[in-house]
Amino acid sequence: MTDAATAPRANREMMAQDRASAALGMQVLRDDPGHAVVSMRVREDMTNGFAITHGGLVFALADTAFAIACNEDDLVTVAAGADITFLKSTVAGQTLTATAVRRTRSGRTGLYDVSVVDEHGDPVAEFRGRSISTNRTR
Repeated sequence: MTDAATAPRANREMMAQDRASAALGMQVLRDDPGHAVVSMRVREDMTNGFAITHGGLVFALADTAFAIACNEDDLVTVAAGADITFLKSTVAGQTLTATAVRRTRSGRTGLYDVSVVDEHGDPVAEFRGRSISTNRTR
């Protein structure tokens, strides 16, 4: 059974199997129950037709931090929904960092906020994720 003390180890196992995050070059900087920090350097192939970072990839970064933060016990927890607000565009060569924090968790559901900033600490996006724990254990 996974508890708060062993959740980071279980999350490292989860991330070792996460091919999408690996392909995007994401790096987990912090993995604590209810709190995670993940960074990603924006590559040329991550930009859209306007030469700015594709919004879907900013969402993917925030979603990865959210996934780590909300998987804080022995139950597999997934997104029930999420919203994002884009605040600033970025370009290839910049490094984005997503910080996820649990706001509340009750029963099988949780609410998590994720702030995405650039390498200067300027806000890039704000993401709110709603989680639901499944009956599957990890």
